[in-house]
Amino acid sequence: MAEPRSNGDRKGGEDKPDAINFFAKRVDPEPAGSAKTSEETDPVLVASSTKAADPFRYKMDYPCMGTCLIINNKNFDRSTNMAARNGTDVDGATALKTFADLGYKVKFLNDQSVAQMKQLMISVSQEDHSKSASFVCVLLSHGEEGGIYGTDAFEKFENFTKYFKGDRCKSLVGKPKLFFIQACRGSDLDSGATVETDSVAVEKTERIPVEADFLYAYSTAPGYYSWRNTSNGSWFMQALCEMLHQYSRELELMQIMTRVNRKVATHFESASNLPGFSGKKQIPCIVSMLTKDFYFPA
Repeated sequence: MAEPRSNGDRKGGEDKPDAINFFAKRVDPEPAGSAKTSEETDPVLVASSTKAADPFRYKMDYPCMGTCLIINNKNFDRSTNMAARNGTDVDGATALKTFADLGYKVKFLNDQSVAQMKQLMISVSQEDHSKSASFVCVLLSHGEEGGIYGTDAFEKFENFTKYFKGDRCKSLVGKPKLFFIQACRGSDLDSGATVETDSVAVEKTERIPVEADFLYAYSTAPGYYSWRNTSNGSWFMQALCEMLHQYSRELELMQIMTRVNRKVATHFESASNLPGFSGKKQIPCIVSMLTKDFYFPA
C-alpha cells in the first residue's frame, strides 16, 4: 500500500518532525556563571563611506552578493539517540542551487559536529566581507527550543551566530546577515484551525547596535515540531526556495518571507504513520532586526 502524502506532495514519502524523538524533552543544566547579555554589549561605530540613493534600502551594488554557508546534518552519532534526517539532502541541494543562482558564493558541508560548526562560523566571520553585500547561513538539522544539533550534541543557537555580530565581524557591520534554520523548536504539534476565506542620505558616522541587521527565519514557531518529508525535503525549505526563485527579482525580502509563511501554512499538512501525528500544520517564524529594505539585485 502506498505511503500517505502531504497536501501538495506528489512524490510520496513520509512527513517527520525534525526532533531528537517524539516525546522526550531534553533538560540542560544551568551553566556555571552567566554570559554577558546583548543589552550589556557596547554598540559599535558604523562609518558610511558612500551616499545611498535610498536611506531605507540596503546598498547592493557591491562586487559580490556574499557568502552563503550551508550546513546539512543528516546522520548523527549513536550517542545522541537521533535518527537520520531522510529528505534533508533534497533541502541541501535545492538551497545550494537557489542561493548560487542569486549570486552567492556557496560553501556546503555535510554532517558537522558542534565543534566543526563553530569553527566554520569563526572562519567565515573572520573573512574579509568588505566587497560583499550580505551574508547568508542555512542550517539543516535536528533542533529544540533555543538551539540546534551538531552531529554529536546540542548547542545554543546564539553560540553560532555571535561571531557575526557587529563587535566581532567588522566587515559585515551595517549589512544584512540572513539565517535560515530548518529544525524543530520543541515538541508541540499544531492541529490547525478552521478559517473562512474571502531621499539621499548624508554622509556621516553613526552608532548602531551589534545585534542590528540580522534576520532569523525559523522553520517553525517556538515550541513546535518542524516537518520534513522523507522524499521531498522539509516544508519550509521547499517553500523558501520556491518563493525566492519566483519573487527575488520583484519583492522585498520580508514580503517574500510572508509568502513563505503562507505557503507553509496553507499548502502542507502532515501525513504520518505515527498515531496522532497526521493532519498537523506548521507556521514559520521570522525574527527580523533588519534596519532597511532588502532587495535582491535585478
